[in-house]
Amino acid sequence: MTARTDAAARLTGRVVTGERPLSGTLAEVTLDDGRVVVVKRADDPGATRAEAAGLRWLAGAGAVRVPGVHGHDGSWLVIDRVAQGRASREAAVRFGRDLAALHAAGAPAFGAPPPDGPADAYIGLAPMRNEPGTDWSRWYAGHRVLPYLRRAVDQGSIGPGEATVVERLCERLPGLAGPAEPPARLHGDLWNGNVLWGSDGQAWLIDPAAHGGHRETDLAMLRLFGCPHLEAVLEGYQEQAPLADGWADRTGLHQLFPLLVHAVLFGRGYAEQALSVARSALAE
Repeated sequence: MTARTDAAARLTGRVVTGERPLSGTLAEVTLDDGRVVVVKRADDPGATRAEAAGLRWLAGAGAVRVPGVHGHDGSWLVIDRVAQGRASREAAVRFGRDLAALHAAGAPAFGAPPPDGPADAYIGLAPMRNEPGTDWSRWYAGHRVLPYLRRAVDQGSIGPGEATVVERLCERLPGLAGPAEPPARLHGDLWNGNVLWGSDGQAWLIDPAAHGGHRETDLAMLRLFGCPHLEAVLEGYQEQAPLADGWADRTGLHQLFPLLVHAVLFGRGYAEQALSVARSALAE
């Protein structure tokens, strides 16, 4: 028995009959009742707790589809496997409506973590602090943009002189952010790789960095990294919950956070994109 199969047996209470490794940290494990689960390893105990809490919080909205959580401990998370199919326009429109309903389920504050989720969570491999705030512009600048800008400068991905353009944007953010919105229940890391198109004709979401935030942030991330039938997703979203005027022009503001995260993780190429987004926003 491997560490992965041992974790699957402990956290599901079932006998394991098979294992298919997918990567160094991920495997599909077959249980004795025929179900297949995904077993995921994390180095930080807070990561499994945050992901499990995020999945349960998203599921609690009764809107988007997410894998069921079987259990977690300090190193392992066990969730249902999603049988994958192909993206379709019909599924994309439905996903847009469901995403709007998820956002409308709300959150106690901007930056609020899911119930039972840690304040010190993750977005991908990067630490992400969930510190509640009441004003989106100030919260977004102080707890999403500037911490990653400082890390990018410390690592050398962004020069100190270059960083001033992002700092100026943060100062002007209240006037650029558009109409006030209530805190939305965000997936938080909604790039294409975290959207699975199921064999049931539905879109399923995995690997959340769930928190309370601005609903345009999830949509901006979908556009940043590409999503099949994105315009159909937006069509369904607008049918369910129309976006405020000017939302498309604010896309870059919301992309700044994930671009800076990627600058910290992957270097200069993403840093240049972040700086370009900041310059464009200031020029408008």
